[in-house]
Amino acid sequence: MTMPIALPFGLRDVKLTPYTNAAATTLGTPVDLPNARTFSFAEVEEFEDLRGDDRLVASHGSGPNVEWELEGGGISFEAGAVMYGGTVVESGVAGTDLKKTWTKKVTDSRPYFKVEGQSISDSGGDLHCVVYRCKATGNLEGEFGDGQFFLTGASGIGYASLMAESLDTVWEFVQNEEETAISVA
Repeated sequence: MTMPIALPFGLRDVKLTPYTNAAATTLGTPVDLPNARTFSFAEVEEFEDLRGDDRLVASHGSGPNVEWELEGGGISFEAGAVMYGGTVVESGVAGTDLKKTWTKKVTDSRPYFKVEGQSISDSGGDLHCVVYRCKATGNLEGEFGDGQFFLTGASGIGYASLMAESLDTVWEFVQNEEETAISVA
């Protein structure tokens, strides 16, 4: 039996999973990207052409990467730290003087992480898009405006996975017959 074609609709969930070591081979705990508005991606590859005798003889690619962008209604400090590095510290007592601070120092480099987005399907299932070993290479952008929600955006490149179970995988689409939450491990 063949699974029906999924017609994905909307964006249900986005999770960012940090890598816990410099080699990007061990994953940490997923962090929710709350109020995600968009998760867009495009496969890109650089090609080198061999020309001779006044014609194109061959073309060779360097291997695919993924350019990705995320936009959300605000961003949690935890999600920001997964993408851009830095430290999140809470102090005080809830209900009186609780304070949370996200600090980024010049010595904090941008870490690698995995992005997984979920879109529901009209057939009752869903579609997951996973981009492995992402690095935020663009700006973390946001704008405060009169009478407007605070929206943030981030962008970067996804490289091939170094993890044994997904070695050399740049991206992956997974269609589920039944809606399946993004895994928490």
